[in-house]
Amino acid sequence: MNLSDYTRHDALGLAALIANKEVSAAEVSAAALQAIELVNPTVNAVVESWSDETPRGGTQTPPFFGVPFLIKDLAVGMEGRRNELGSRLAEGIVAPSDSSLMSRFRDAGLVTIGRTSTPEFAISTTTEPVATGPTRNPWDPGRSAGGSSGGAGAAVASGMVPVAHATDGGGSIRVPAASVGAFGMKPTRGRVTNGPAVDEVWSGLVVQFAISRTVRDSAALLDAVHGGDIGEPYYITPPERPYLSEVGRDPGRLKIGFLLHPLNGSRTADGVAAATSRTARLCESLGHHVDDVTLDIGVSWDGFVHANAQFWTANTAAWMEFIASISGRAIDPSILEPATLAVYASGRRVSGLDFLGALNVRNTVTRQVGQFFTRYDVLLTPTVPDLPPAIGEYNEGQETLDGLQWVDHVFRRSPFTALANVAGLPAMSMPLFTDIDSGLPVGSQFVAGFGREDLLFRLASQLEAAVPWIERQPAVWAGN
Repeated sequence: MNLSDYTRHDALGLAALIANKEVSAAEVSAAALQAIELVNPTVNAVVESWSDETPRGGTQTPPFFGVPFLIKDLAVGMEGRRNELGSRLAEGIVAPSDSSLMSRFRDAGLVTIGRTSTPEFAISTTTEPVATGPTRNPWDPGRSAGGSSGGAGAAVASGMVPVAHATDGGGSIRVPAASVGAFGMKPTRGRVTNGPAVDEVWSGLVVQFAISRTVRDSAALLDAVHGGDIGEPYYITPPERPYLSEVGRDPGRLKIGFLLHPLNGSRTADGVAAATSRTARLCESLGHHVDDVTLDIGVSWDGFVHANAQFWTANTAAWMEFIASISGRAIDPSILEPATLAVYASGRRVSGLDFLGALNVRNTVTRQVGQFFTRYDVLLTPTVPDLPPAIGEYNEGQETLDGLQWVDHVFRRSPFTALANVAGLPAMSMPLFTDIDSGLPVGSQFVAGFGREDLLFRLASQLEAAVPWIERQPAVWAGN
């Protein structure tokens, strides 16, 4: 299978070729490894690859049988493979067993062939760790691919694999998807299990799923992996129908609230604002009702960021101490980056009362934003307010910031996405339009009410059909 043929297909397309015996699973995996070898030296999205995995079969052929897949170097455990969290502190740590989600990826027929890069401990929306070096945007290698699932986004956008595992605690699926021109869905809190080693990640902010090139791949993958495990902290009613059946289904005439500028008082960049406004007009042309809205989240922006900082820093500090106890390495500047050390120091100072206060903010925001979705079906915003920054720009001056200031810095870079994490809502980034001047992709974010991934998939497939992006190819593309 040559690379031109390989990159022409999405994941379900490759699975169909394998099922029809037009190509073997081994040939498809070989093409994926060739794609990694070709473009990874430029984008630096894959930190390790391997060729000894085979697809798991069964009495029925799974939906993604033989499709190459990459896992993020964080959160999901794959037995016998390294899980290094983008950090020198975790170098050499190997997962003792598959996590529940990893087992579901295997059961779906996916063939995992490597690990993708992440910023150290995923505390950033750019992927430029010291441990493995910066991940570069396939559209412009001088720019960031976003984060914290930047490796996943760059790998999908450059044609290495059609779909890749990703996580999202404040925008980490949607920000890279917007940065590289891919589709990124963050499911509802609790829709995808984090078990069995942990129940909540970052106090319920983090959800695991994927970045893909097409809407239908994400829908089919969520069908394969959704649902709780024994001992889950949340229970969500299963969907009425398979998510894949929502692709192509008429979403009806939706009432969409449009928020163009961030809640922190800053302004969305002109090129991003223009592209997102085109998305709003596209929605109107498809029969949806779009209103400009303001959004009351029940707390001040500073209070919102401060509560998130309690979650981020305290949880990360505990996580770091656990990793240090396993690796035998010290938590000090010779091992960790300045921002990570600052987050650790702030996290150790969070009191029980501080943490309970943050949980109260989470409750207030969740209930207040829930009220919005009694009046509107969907909220539309830019995914991020600016184009991807130049490599090195995002992390400038991190040595001078404490942990709370670092979280504030991250939220100023990505002020639209974290609301869905705190409220536990499903949200997606769609690469519908581009910046007129640079040609870079611009993500439009859609947020829906609790448990309404079905609605988002209907709307996403309608928009994808109206403005297909699958034929767009970045400067760094494996199929060239």
